[in-house]
Amino acid sequence: MVAFSWVATAITLAGLNVILLGAAGFVWVSNYREFRTFLLLGLVAFAAVMFVENVMMIYSFVKWGTLYSDSMFAKQFFTGLRGVQFLALASLNYVTWK
Repeated sequence: MVAFSWVATAITLAGLNVILLGAAGFVWVSNYREFRTFLLLGLVAFAAVMFVENVMMIYSFVKWGTLYSDSMFAKQFFTGLRGVQFLALASLNYVTWK
């Protein structure tokens, strides 16, 4: 039996967040090109910043995953943050694609 890994789960959730941000960002960029509104520009900027944040988080977990090895709370906390962000981005993608 394989042991549960909080770091691997956090990396997976951050990867899913990157995919969701790419999908929503694609729609927002397409719409911005057509409508040129500040709201869409703000959504594009939001997607770009969150995309970079998630890529940096993946890098930090891969590069320094052992940094949290002494703190189970830190592993659970950062995995929980990725999970909450995933739920928020999933709902945002749902309404974006409707």
